[in-house]
Amino acid sequence: MFGALRGLTLRGRSFLAAGLASLGCALVLGENDLLRVAILLIALPLLSTVAVARTRYLMSCRRTLAPDRVPAGKPVKVTLTVENTSRLPTGVLLLEEQLPYALGSRPRFVLDRLWSRQSARVSYQARADVRGHYQLGPLQVRVTDPFGLCALNKSFTGTERLSVIPAAKPLPAVQLNGQRQGTGDNRGRTAAVHGEDDAATREYRIGDDLRKVHWRSTARVGSLMVRREEQPWHSRASLLLDTRANGHRGDGPGSSFEWSISAIASMAVHLYRRGYTLRTVTDVGADVETTRHTTDGPLMDLLAGVRLSHQRHFTDGITHLRKHGGDGFLIAVLGLLDDEAAGELAALPAGGRPCVALLMDATTWTRQAGEAEAMATRKTYEQSAHTLRGAGWRVVETRHGEPLDKLWRQATGRYNQVGGLLDVPSATGIGGPR
Repeated sequence: MFGALRGLTLRGRSFLAAGLASLGCALVLGENDLLRVAILLIALPLLSTVAVARTRYLMSCRRTLAPDRVPAGKPVKVTLTVENTSRLPTGVLLLEEQLPYALGSRPRFVLDRLWSRQSARVSYQARADVRGHYQLGPLQVRVTDPFGLCALNKSFTGTERLSVIPAAKPLPAVQLNGQRQGTGDNRGRTAAVHGEDDAATREYRIGDDLRKVHWRSTARVGSLMVRREEQPWHSRASLLLDTRANGHRGDGPGSSFEWSISAIASMAVHLYRRGYTLRTVTDVGADVETTRHTTDGPLMDLLAGVRLSHQRHFTDGITHLRKHGGDGFLIAVLGLLDDEAAGELAALPAGGRPCVALLMDATTWTRQAGEAEAMATRKTYEQSAHTLRGAGWRVVETRHGEPLDKLWRQATGRYNQVGGLLDVPSATGIGGPR
């Protein structure tokens, strides 16, 4: 009851103040008629408060997002469906949606009386310029009395999550031939060795030619097994994202970290649409696999929520790559590296896997404190690039302002034996599955 008194509107407080003033005057002057007026003025806001506090509207709320994942800077349409599930009609309702500050101001709606089992639908648009996961709701309903003397806010419990994913830029279709410095053609494509469809033998299916029955496997397994004459090839690629705070500079949408996330998203979408099996790994070990039989939703959710880490090395990420992504093409988007971090990455190309690094000179995303620090950082940058090249990495030096499509062509071009760029193919395909 005392909590409901805080819901008195300006009109209700005015009535209560006027009633108390009239009560004081009536007691001093001995006027019974003025006393009756004072009692009426005091009773009205109090009775309204009791009525509003005891109001129990039975309503349901459904929230629909179109789409539920939206690139940064793009609007999303949110539709609210409010239904009166009780037998009694409601009064006029004021609805207010609770939104994070990054999505803009809180939308408000006024609904007329809802009869029993009647529903109303309202919609609004929200937009976020910064990627992340945002909670929409809960929806608040402002309940008032017929005289407008008291108003209380009551909330629904349901919320929805909106994923604002990094914007993926279109990339040119070029042939990923997997060549590395001083080697022949190393395809980023391997024979799959897992799954029923990829086995050398499989179970007999109705309609199979009985001449293909593999009797030795049939005797060992206990059921009819047939030979598979072809083993399909799967195009595989691994993406490594550097989230170390000491490798990036700046903050917000214009920082090197946000640029690296946008670059990873662009390359992931580009390869996924061409049938590649992807494994996206961060330096802290976050690991998401995307195949032709799944959607890219989990990958985009990972990129939407990734934050700068306090890691200084790539131990966890390299462990995941060696355990789950040991074959296929490897593309890494890296910030500034020290000698130890560069040495860790230099050990990855073992086994002849083609590795490409977009090595970011993160200092170009912000101003250096002084010329001496800039020269020291530049020396470290060149040393790390030299270390990676010596281990067989193709290093694409990346600076602020360079278009991603140009860097992508450099990353997927062919190199001659001395490490110089030989050509940049312009094939219409990208070496999809065969």
